[in-house]
Amino acid sequence: MYRAAFITLSLLAVVSGQQVGTNQAETHPSLSTQKCTKSGCTTVATKIVLDSNWRWLHTTTGYTNCYTGNTWDTSLCPDGATCAKNCALDGANYSGTYGINSSGNSLTLKFVTGANIGSRVYLLASDTAYQMFKLLNQEFTFDVDMSNLPCGLNGALYLIQMAADGGLSKYPNNKAGAKYGTGYCDAQCPHDLKFINGEANVLGWTPASNDANSGSGQYGTCCSEMDIWEANNAAAAYTPHPCSVTSQSRCSGTDCGDGDNRYGGVCDKDGCDFNSYRMGNTGFLGPGKTVNTNAKFTVVTQFITSTGTASGTLSEIRRIYVQGGKVIANSATAISGISPAVNSITDNFCSQQKTAFGDTNSFATKGGLKAMGNALNAGMVLALSIWDDHTANMLWLDSSYPLNKTPGNPGVTRGACATTSGVPSDVEKNSPNASVTFSNIKYGDLNSTFTAS
Repeated sequence: MYRAAFITLSLLAVVSGQQVGTNQAETHPSLSTQKCTKSGCTTVATKIVLDSNWRWLHTTTGYTNCYTGNTWDTSLCPDGATCAKNCALDGANYSGTYGINSSGNSLTLKFVTGANIGSRVYLLASDTAYQMFKLLNQEFTFDVDMSNLPCGLNGALYLIQMAADGGLSKYPNNKAGAKYGTGYCDAQCPHDLKFINGEANVLGWTPASNDANSGSGQYGTCCSEMDIWEANNAAAAYTPHPCSVTSQSRCSGTDCGDGDNRYGGVCDKDGCDFNSYRMGNTGFLGPGKTVNTNAKFTVVTQFITSTGTASGTLSEIRRIYVQGGKVIANSATAISGISPAVNSITDNFCSQQKTAFGDTNSFATKGGLKAMGNALNAGMVLALSIWDDHTANMLWLDSSYPLNKTPGNPGVTRGACATTSGVPSDVEKNSPNASVTFSNIKYGDLNSTFTAS
């Protein structure tokens, strides 16, 4: 995932907090999953929870907003700790307000619903704890329908090294925890989180110039990230992002890796991506292509270790697709400098790719697959989201990027979308009904979660 220094997600105008309000009951929608062994799969009664950054934030004693548009009420929030004590986040109307609908093992995220833009949810093991995934020598599988997700949007499914309780036990000012979707972090060390470590991110808060609902504070929140799936109907990538920190960590200054210090922070922001289009096979994934994004298909990701056991070191991340009853191997690279041609992520592939594309190998500096495997072994939380990109118009995923490099040069072109596409105001106006549907999530032993009929 090649993104700019940090990602700004479009948010509902009133968001986030750490105390708990009582104006809207919080009822977590069910989303069943399956845990598999070679002898079969068992259904798990998991649920989803909306990220706290989307929630209504108001005074603990009434209905006054603590945050409106992209600014804080400084009388209620003069500093982070006071704000956390004065303000409460409330329950969510998942379908009516946020366009989030689940049924059985299927989850649909709608892009625009009323005033709300985009959403992010996490998988829960219980009403107060996230489901933790430990996937060394395991695989993760899901079905996805990208047919209604155009250029400039991202239907993402990824793992992040969040705390299982959302930080509830570690940070005294956090009274909401996983039940209300707190504790987010990722490898971009985002600054747009309204609350980090139980305190409001009000210090140095700057409203975004191009997003009426977002801004950035002095602090970011970092952790290792495994992007299993970032995609729209024109392009897709899977990308490990290791970090030198071993759990969710608040950053400031150099550690965040902001601006010109992108490669000096604690996380690998670029990651080591495998995007078939970028790797030289432009006919593999997309409308009417080998993996046809006009129809639903299955995505399998395998985390192979050096010993073939869960105690080994992560050595390879493999990708398999299944569509129309046919197992489809991932496309092989067709890039000068990557030899032999490969169709999976290894440390050697990442090193050759960075050299071929002229990119900084921050992936290796931050520990490569071994560090990513350590995060997978410790346990990671599943996030599912739909979003547009106010920083780089999603060009890093589906078009030519960066714009100061020549399209067609190695590593620059990542998809067939125009370089003028993805402007959030255009996407929000022209594609409000866009959506992504994830379903049939399975995880477990290698080669146990999928079949071809």
